[in-house]
Amino acid sequence: MHKKTDSLSKFLKQIVGILKPKRVGIDLGTTYSLVTIAGKGIVLEEPTLVAIDLTTQQIIAVGNDAKYMLGKSPDTIMVKRPLRSGVISNARVTQKLVSYLLNRTLGSVRVLKPDVMISTPVGITSVEKRAVIKTVLSAGARKVFLIPEPLAAAIGAQLPIHESFGNMIVNFGGGTTEVAVISLGGIVVADSIRVAGDKFSENIIQYARKQRKLRIGEQMAEKIKINIGSALPMERPLTMEVSGTDMATGLPTTVEFNSNEVAQALRGSLNEIVYNIKKILEKTPPELVADIKEHGIVLTGGSAQLRNLDVLLAEALDIPAYVADLPKYCVIKGIEKALDYVSALEKSLTVA
Repeated sequence: MHKKTDSLSKFLKQIVGILKPKRVGIDLGTTYSLVTIAGKGIVLEEPTLVAIDLTTQQIIAVGNDAKYMLGKSPDTIMVKRPLRSGVISNARVTQKLVSYLLNRTLGSVRVLKPDVMISTPVGITSVEKRAVIKTVLSAGARKVFLIPEPLAAAIGAQLPIHESFGNMIVNFGGGTTEVAVISLGGIVVADSIRVAGDKFSENIIQYARKQRKLRIGEQMAEKIKINIGSALPMERPLTMEVSGTDMATGLPTTVEFNSNEVAQALRGSLNEIVYNIKKILEKTPPELVADIKEHGIVLTGGSAQLRNLDVLLAEALDIPAYVADLPKYCVIKGIEKALDYVSALEKSLTVA
């Protein structure tokens, strides 16, 4: 009798597990999108790219498949990012992208719609928030939670955000740099700077064109940034061979780039970020500024991995700066944790 009862109990638990809505977190970045499922961790990471057939207006590739076409497609195929500076620029394409992410992680046939938590830039308007909610609901979500990117990043970096002292987070993404001061579980003051990793790549492309008379593409600029990029000049700069088109002859050529050239190319953008961080500090209550001065600034996001970025900020702001462990994954890890504490974070979330 006991064996039958135990078997029935296990069966009922399985049924309840199947019928319980999945909780999914999405870091929908301008450059990369990551997906986590509660209890499973990060399950997907792909470029935020779609390829569109201009003849039929149909989406023919998403994510990695679309990235392979970048810079190599004919005029009839356009590879584009549906987000600009972290904000939806094309709702239909973004809906297809989110549907793709959910189908890849949950399967195309689902008994129940999932609850989805998605990160958004801290400075987006109510209209932009509604656009995100509508897009995610149309993609197949049951309920949508919006979490500010810097709050998610702070949670993922394991900062003690619920304590009564100031935590400053600077999240360097692809489209935006999010700066926030967090205390007692909420954002006290914040700003979204539309200068980040994509702008850095653009700076490198412009430098190559103006100073080296070399035309290079986005992917090569990204390689330069990752392989030899630095926020400050180095005593022993790194070098790499860069392939592109000689603007004088129009022929393919290869030249040597070094880290100090990258630092020169990025100087204007980095100065803009420093200026905006100073403005945030000016708006921050003095008691919290004292805490930040003592505990330092934590840097997250993929572009936080730029060499000497922490040194540059520490020198410019006279405040210690540290790069978080695995900075690229802080936002998605924060979303994963936040899925378990929705009620505790309710005042900082937008729910629909």
